[in-house]
Amino acid sequence: MKVVDIIQNDPEVPIGVFGELLEEWRLPFRLVRLDIGDSLPVGADAVIVLGGAMGVHDEALHPFLRPLKEFLARRLIAGTPLLGICLGGQLLASLAGGVVSSKCRGEQGLVEVSLTSSGLSDPLFSGIGQRFEAFQWHNDSFSIPSVALHLAASDACPGQAFRAGNAWGLQFHPEVDRGLVAAWSGKTAAHTTLTTEFAAVETAHRALARQLLANFLTIANHLS
Repeated sequence: MKVVDIIQNDPEVPIGVFGELLEEWRLPFRLVRLDIGDSLPVGADAVIVLGGAMGVHDEALHPFLRPLKEFLARRLIAGTPLLGICLGGQLLASLAGGVVSSKCRGEQGLVEVSLTSSGLSDPLFSGIGQRFEAFQWHNDSFSIPSVALHLAASDACPGQAFRAGNAWGLQFHPEVDRGLVAAWSGKTAAHTTLTTEFAAVETAHRALARQLLANFLTIANHLS
């Protein structure tokens, strides 16, 4: 079983449900806290990159972004299985040749996501219906790199998921639980609405997280 390195960029964007699942399955993982100064691994079997309030281009404010980009670029070339969520997906999109735009196609709360024909046949989305609700919390968005397959879209944000080689980028947040939704929305006028709506579908959203993570781990362990 390959060890998964999970890279956390922001103290307010933790591992969430993914951590619970990895512990439940007793699978080996290492949490790399760039937000508190952890060093990036020299190599990696598989990597999940979490989100963050910062943008892809905010290297001056967040200097760790530069070595993170260099690390991910090396992993892309090496064919390491990669999964990027929100900021993580934006970083992978940028490195693969896509464009990340600030304050563009932002979404908050539950949004219906639809798989493309490529998404329907992609192993990351195996066992997931063509349409599903996923929690969104982003102001920036990515375009689909020309070298990538477009896997999923929403009405407001076409760039919801892509695959470039062995790298998958997601714009939505499968890893959130009710506590994270409450924390993120706590300073907004829509706090009560967002938390109530998520509570009503949390079981289904956890099932989405379980399936996506299981699929990624299966892919990672079958890749040489």
